[in-house]
Amino acid sequence: MRAKINYLITAAVLVFYFVLVGSRGVLLIETGTALTVTFGVAVLILPVIGLWFLWKNTQFVHRANQLAAELEAEGGLPVDELRRTPGGRIDRDSADEVFAKRKAETESSPDDWRCWFRLAVAYHDARDTPRARKAMQRAIALHAGRTPTDA
Repeated sequence: MRAKINYLITAAVLVFYFVLVGSRGVLLIETGTALTVTFGVAVLILPVIGLWFLWKNTQFVHRANQLAAELEAEGGLPVDELRRTPGGRIDRDSADEVFAKRKAETESSPDDWRCWFRLAVAYHDARDTPRARKAMQRAIALHAGRTPTDA
C-alpha cells in the first residue's frame, strides 16, 4: 500500500510539473517571435514525452499487479524463502540461490508467463532491476497471448 501511495504522489507531482512547464511553453509561443515560438515548441515537447513515459509506466505497473493477483488466486506466487540480514536486507547468496531455481524453472517452461513472473521477482530480489523489468514485460506479453518479440 505504501508503494502505491508513493507512486500516486510522485505521479501527481510530475503531472503538476508537466502542466507548469506546458503553460510556460504556451506563454513562449504566445509571445510570437520566431525565437520564443521555437523555444515554446521545444518546451512543450518535454511534458509530452514525460506524460507518455508516465502513462507507459503506469500501464506496466497495472498489468504486473493484475498478473500478481491472478497468480495469487491460483496459489502460484513465489514463497519468500530468502534469508535476511539482521538489518532486514535480503542476503545476496540467498537471492542467488532462489534466482538459480527460478531461472532453471523458466528455462524448462519458456512459454509459461507464471515462470517469467517468478523470475522477475527473483531478479528484483537479486537487485537486478533492468532484467526484472524485462522478465516482467515478457510475462505480460505471454499472458496477453503475444510473442515476446511483440512486447
